[in-house]
Amino acid sequence: MGQLVVSENVTLDGVIQDPTGEGGTGRGSWFTGISDEDRAAWAKVECEEALGADALLMGRRTHEYFLNRGWATRTGEWADRLRSLPKYVVSSSAVDGGGWGETTVLTGDVPAEVAKLKERVPGEIVVYGSGRLVHALVEHDLVDELRLMTYPFVAGAGGRLFPGTGEVKPLRLTGSRIVGDGLALLVYRPVLERATKGE
Repeated sequence: MGQLVVSENVTLDGVIQDPTGEGGTGRGSWFTGISDEDRAAWAKVECEEALGADALLMGRRTHEYFLNRGWATRTGEWADRLRSLPKYVVSSSAVDGGGWGETTVLTGDVPAEVAKLKERVPGEIVVYGSGRLVHALVEHDLVDELRLMTYPFVAGAGGRLFPGTGEVKPLRLTGSRIVGDGLALLVYRPVLERATKGE
């Protein structure tokens, strides 16, 4: 059975929106505020993650974000690997693959479709961006691991990774490392076995 891995770039206050400042929030560009050395270290981690993945899952807007930034035609080990991975895009309408490799659209009951996808894909299914999708996946306990690349900025506003959940979602820190000089990669796994009151 596949493992669903959410991989996000996030500020200290949990913002994932408008990382490059192109979204008009007035708080963006925190991604571009790091040093070239940190960016190179980040890219190495991302490439290693892609090499270990078996599929990508994302929302339609995140898929378009990648296409609009030329990932379908980029070269290099990381870009080549992303292009070769099967992509599953959650969308209520048709999606143009844009020459970025095999693309399958998931519609209807998203949690049910993702649960089926986890049964079909044997390894890691990595989710980039896709805030609304990630929220639904967390709500339905479908996420097996959260990898949060944490940037040393407080955005102060913008869409957050977890704008709200129906209940407390306990997590366990299973790994942490410094990436470059200013980034921290925090890895969490959900604690799905809820303790019974009084135990």
